Amino acid sequence: MCRLLWLLAVPVLLGLSACDNSPYAPGEAASNTLFTTFSERSPRHLDPVASYWNQDTPYTYNIYEAAYGYHYLKRPFTLVPKLAEAVAEPVYLDRAGRTLSPDAPGEQVAESVYDIRIRPGVMFQPHPAFARDENGRHRYHDLKPGELGERRSPLDFEHEGTRELVAEDFVYGLKRHATTRVTTPIAGIFAEYIVGLKDYIARVKREDAQLRQGLDPASPDKPFLDFRRWPLAGVTAPEKHLLRIRLHGKYPQWKYWMAMPFTAPMPWEADAFYAQPGMARAGLSLDRWPVGTGPYRTVEFQVDRRHVLQRNPNYRHDPYPCDGMPGDREAGVLDDCGKPMPFIDRLVFQIEKEGSSLKTKFRQGYLDLPELERTDQGLNFLVEMEDSDEVMRDYRAKGFQLPKVPDLTNWYIGFNMLDPVIGYGQTAEEQERHRKLRQAISIAIDWDEWNRIAPKKAGRTAMSPLPPGIFGSREGSPEGLNPVTHRQVNGEVQRRPIEDAQRLMAEAGYPDGRDAATGKPLVLNYDFYRALTPGMKAEVEWVVKQFAKLGIQLEIRATDNNQFQDKVRRGKHQIYWAGWLADYPDAENFLFLLYGPNGKTRSEGENTSNYEVPAYDERFRRLKYLEDGPEKQRLIDEMVALLQRDAPWSFGYIPWGSGAFQPWLHNARLPILLKDHAKYYRLDPAQRVQRQREWNQPTGWPLVLGALLLAGLGWAGRRAWLQRELATGRSPRFAADESTGEG
Repeated sequence: MCRLLWLLAVPVLLGLSACDNSPYAPGEAASNTLFTTFSERSPRHLDPVASYWNQDTPYTYNIYEAAYGYHYLKRPFTLVPKLAEAVAEPVYLDRAGRTLSPDAPGEQVAESVYDIRIRPGVMFQPHPAFARDENGRHRYHDLKPGELGERRSPLDFEHEGTRELVAEDFVYGLKRHATTRVTTPIAGIFAEYIVGLKDYIARVKREDAQLRQGLDPASPDKPFLDFRRWPLAGVTAPEKHLLRIRLHGKYPQWKYWMAMPFTAPMPWEADAFYAQPGMARAGLSLDRWPVGTGPYRTVEFQVDRRHVLQRNPNYRHDPYPCDGMPGDREAGVLDDCGKPMPFIDRLVFQIEKEGSSLKTKFRQGYLDLPELERTDQGLNFLVEMEDSDEVMRDYRAKGFQLPKVPDLTNWYIGFNMLDPVIGYGQTAEEQERHRKLRQAISIAIDWDEWNRIAPKKAGRTAMSPLPPGIFGSREGSPEGLNPVTHRQVNGEVQRRPIEDAQRLMAEAGYPDGRDAATGKPLVLNYDFYRALTPGMKAEVEWVVKQFAKLGIQLEIRATDNNQFQDKVRRGKHQIYWAGWLADYPDAENFLFLLYGPNGKTRSEGENTSNYEVPAYDERFRRLKYLEDGPEKQRLIDEMVALLQRDAPWSFGYIPWGSGAFQPWLHNARLPILLKDHAKYYRLDPAQRVQRQREWNQPTGWPLVLGALLLAGLGWAGRRAWLQRELATGRSPRFAADESTGEG
């Protein structure tokens, strides 16, 4: 029996000694694979005309490419050619079609023409949509019922093909903003500028209605919308590798749209392939299985579980940049100068809903970075280091990279200017009183305090809508000081004292927060667009306390986002919390949030405050025509001064962009505006394996304790056996001899 116990114990101990808490398959850590997570759901749309959410960007920017991109290292952000040979300068035409000078006033420009040369020799990723048979016909463009079988991925098809990218693919991609098959959130903006697109959208709707006449509207199978059939005047391909785009008027910001997947090329073959009957039911669509020219392609799509991107074998291997910012060379950021990208073979995204589990895996070395697209992951680690010397020593010893820079985002508390209490007012005297009320509240909301008490959501207190890093922003300079809320004392910027706000309250007709005429307390409504979870409740209560400094009673009206959006469309909101993430690095992309014709209630635009001031709007119309320069800076300064005086927002804070990267992940940069950053990353898998082994040493005492317990059990078992044998009157040795027949 004792021998049996030890025979059982040996494999158990060996198993314990060999156990590994790695979440990955054996050998994966040594492979050239980047491991990261996603914390919400799978991407909603990977179709480039529909994709508009952060959880989509790790995939869309790595699979698709646009004509332009941003230099990986240079700041301020600089456009560089990607699929184009160069960043094209527009030709301006007047109403008679005559060419104007490059600095022509926007009012004179009737049309802007962009001729963009496309790089020859660029190939699409392998895909069955391109596969042809011996006669040159597409193998999979006319599948008969039942031929799809059990295929649930493009990789399930036997044959793949490819072809060269041409200018017509850009034309087709831009035409698809007229599609009725998926939502197209940018179609409205593009229709304002691209010549003929508004009419084109209407035509496609008519054509689609004819195609679907008599068909079941609920069926996922829909006839192929072949956009090659209908020309679009504003987007053409005069030559094989020449893309021509015509825009109404002068719109310098168009070049930034050419760096986004919205303008990525789309091969018609992919659209036709996925339009076939049965594809939608099988989960085969551009929303899950994109087709692009980028460095990676999708090879695994497990909804809300796991996604894998793999190196595109047809990628042209662009070289890593050789120039950057001062200090980059010394920091080793240029060590890979000229080397072909991408450096990493696979990107693995695993669902991780629990923040504590995600953090633990990163600390153990099982994640190379927490989430590829997030710009706030490093703050959690930085706060932990500040709170604990032991954690600080641990993180520094492990060599975690935890960069922190201002993001191209702002958060603020806004006022509805259509509201009769806190908005414009009917008379000049009332307008002045309401302005002073908003100014008083802006002083009282202490965003410096917020940045201290909420370090994981902290940032830099904002003086205007413009974050640093954008041309025209004065954030961080003496010229950028908001004189309404701040002042300089002995060379230091300080928030104005609460007494200044109380004085403004009295001048507004609300001394100590009560109506001077009626004596009733001032009650304002705070419209919040999320459920009041414990974490959200603490944040909302902080806002309530800021208003209470002035004697104002703040009523909380919390709803879900859909209800909130309905309320602001109807203009029934009063005070609200909001933020904006830059689409592109231009002041226009922030200042349009307060442009009058863009009002939420009257025009369903993004101006949720419904701010409408002629002096501001007139300057904005001039601003949007200007390239960066002195005149643009002057207009920005004047517009910001108007906003500081009128206070349609309490400007809030500019959050820190922060990241967490392992020491074996090289060339790491935060995905602020840059979303194609994965191809620049380089791994040292050997170092990863070594660090994982060092950071996850098996604990020996459970093995020793297990061995002692097993030994104790063996000893106790043998002792019991001996006692039983002695109780029968036989010695153990005699019993053994008798059992063999020997005496």
